[in-house]
Amino acid sequence: MPVLPAEFADLEPWADWALETEQERYAKRLASTMPQMQEFYDAAFPRLADVMDYGDQFDIHDLPEDVRKLVHLMQSLIMVSFPVEVWKQPRVPDSGAAWAELVYEPVV
Repeated sequence: MPVLPAEFADLEPWADWALETEQERYAKRLASTMPQMQEFYDAAFPRLADVMDYGDQFDIHDLPEDVRKLVHLMQSLIMVSFPVEVWKQPRVPDSGAAWAELVYEPVV
């Protein structure tokens, strides 16, 4: 069963990236290979402007569930952008065992 708006059916193969929290998105990034992230990035990045335009028709505080999932998918796109575009690896280079956990994050 589709979880994204019909206008974005082409992104359904990556719906498992539509995760609600930054912690879940980060864990998925660390558990993913660079080819997996590259494939997701290549599919989702060209649709980013379309998603933003589509989302503008809704009240951010009252999003339908499929639109909320679409927003979370784009948050995951942001999460993989630096590994794909810059670092060429899932982890932050030269960060060792450093870890920062958000105590509070924006909720969509």
